[in-house]
Order: sequence, then C-alpha cells, then structure tokens
Amino acid sequence: MTNNLYIQALNSKAFASFGDVLDVSGQPDKIINQGLCQRYHDRAEIDFSNGRSGISLFKAEPRNLPYKLDMMERHPLGSQAFIPMTYAAFLITVAQDENNTPAHPIAFLSEPGQAINFHRNIWHGVLTPLQGSGLFAVIDRIGPEENLEEVFFETPYWVFQENK
Repeated sequence: MTNNLYIQALNSKAFASFGDVLDVSGQPDKIINQGLCQRYHDRAEIDFSNGRSGISLFKAEPRNLPYKLDMMERHPLGSQAFIPMTYAAFLITVAQDENNTPAHPIAFLSEPGQAINFHRNIWHGVLTPLQGSGLFAVIDRIGPEENLEEVFFETPYWVFQENK
C-alpha cells in the first residue's frame, strides 16, 4: 500500500495553520535607503522558549520527484525558518498533529524568492531542495534542551508534482 501526496502552490492562506510564508507580496511597509529599497516588515514571529535565536547555514542535497516522505519532525521549543540563499523553489511537507504523531501530510512547492517559518511544534519534513545548491539560512532556537522529535512512517508517502 502506498500513500500519495500531490504538491500544491505555497501561499499564505493555505500555509497559515503551519507557519508563515516569507515573500515580498503586497505593498512594502517602507521605502528606505534613499528610495532604493523596499522593506517588507515583520513577516514572521520567531517563537521559542529556554534558549536564544540563532542563524545557521544548512547545505542539503537536492532531491527528485516523486519524493519519498518517510519521516517528519517537529520542534516543540521553537519556531524554525528556512530561507533559501539561492533563487530556487523547494518542497515543503507539513502535517497536523494527531495524538502526538503527524497526520494527513500536505505538500507545498515554494516559488523562487519565497521562504517559510514553521510555527513551534508543527510536524514538517526535512529540508528538501529540488534543484540548485541546497544552501539555506535557518533561524531557530539554540539551547541545551532537546528540541527535536522525529516520527518514521510505517508506510511512506510519495510526493508527486501533479494529480494524474
């Protein structure tokens, strides 16, 4: 038996219960730097406890579609933002919590220039670039307590580009 997921476009409304979409949609909040820079202010909340925020760099190997989703993770002590450092799309998988396990996963594909911030305690897949260098800035909680829970699926999900 297999579980199939079909990718949908990433947008703020569809992603709202999982986190924030970081992009330059809408009007800028300010024009700064002598009129040469548009500021899109306060697009996501960094939320954590018992630690501090940190910026790390992740270099993930690009993956292919169909993608085998066999594990999801969450961070109960803090949010986590994935910000691509190249102008390339990436795959995002998320799920609602059901009895402390991920249930009913959803797959999104970002547009080049979009980033995301997972809310605290949201089940999500690993960093999944589909092309390019796989280089991301990650903003998350740094602290001594364990902030990672992983669940492996008995039956993996397969993520496809479009519904056939």
